[in-house]
Amino acid sequence: MVVVNDCDLRAAAGDGAAAFLDVVIGAVRSAVGGEPTAEAMAGLNGWQNTLLAYATLRDEVMEGGFVQLVQNGYGPYIFMNPFAKAVRMMGVPRLAALVNKAGKLYRANREDLERERSDEEFMAMYEQYERFDDIQDEFIESEADFAEAIAAYVDANIDQFVDEIR
Repeated sequence: MVVVNDCDLRAAAGDGAAAFLDVVIGAVRSAVGGEPTAEAMAGLNGWQNTLLAYATLRDEVMEGGFVQLVQNGYGPYIFMNPFAKAVRMMGVPRLAALVNKAGKLYRANREDLERERSDEEFMAMYEQYERFDDIQDEFIESEADFAEAIAAYVDANIDQFVDEIR
């Protein structure tokens, strides 16, 4: 069950879209015990799963790009699910297009991208898969706009993301 504190939600809303999303995302993460496992995800609805997938995508790409996202095991979670369709439905078609573009590259190279690697081999992947660079650059440049649009959707449809506000 996803529960948020009303005071926390109101305070975060006053601090902007990213802060508002962080409160809701934190509640969703708390509901699944911190990490999105298959078993935990089954207890969330589709919109809650989408929000958690967005947070995972954002965190991984902002820290280490799509190569890191895939090497950390999140490729299937982002690219083999209807995540892009869901964010398009949320009113963020540019994000959906980027996810689809990265997903095409991921699916074409999945076996190699997911292969276990040493730290040195992992770092070499950034040169080997520089085709991700333009996609992740656009993601990073647009992330604040994506957060704004997603926050607006979550706010307008809070009951789809939060089971209880206390």
